[in-house]
Amino acid sequence: MDNGEDLQIVAFRLSSEEYALPITKVKDINRFMPLTKMPKSPAFMKGVINLRGEIIPVVDLRERFGLPVSEATDDSRIMVVDFNNRLLGIIVDCVTEVLSIPTTEIDIPPAAAKLNIKQVPGVGKVNNRLLILLNIDEVFSEEEVKSLKDIKRDE
Repeated sequence: MDNGEDLQIVAFRLSSEEYALPITKVKDINRFMPLTKMPKSPAFMKGVINLRGEIIPVVDLRERFGLPVSEATDDSRIMVVDFNNRLLGIIVDCVTEVLSIPTTEIDIPPAAAKLNIKQVPGVGKVNNRLLILLNIDEVFSEEEVKSLKDIKRDE
């Protein structure tokens, strides 16, 4: 991942771990708001929001990653991200910071971690912290992507 440039990221927390997305994928960060539940949607899809006139599906990354589900707090946020050229809201415990990581400080996850390299292309080292870098376009299966696209088509 060393191309000599810094990677601009938005770091966020899920449970006890810190994750990050490239800042170019993050379109908006909002306080948690009421969600409209959608029938027959995947368990990790919590509903939709109306953000400035656009209907956006919202998913709980904790549930998607098999982490314990928790109630929203004052720190919870809905990050609106570019997901396969569509907008998608992801619920996170809190957004911790926006920062630059030198690409020399990003490593490929160890093989022992048994992570899908498409989903987690790297781990960033920042001040004695490790940030799990996500490729949001690869986090969901093809079937899950189809169900999320169907929500947008039905609006």
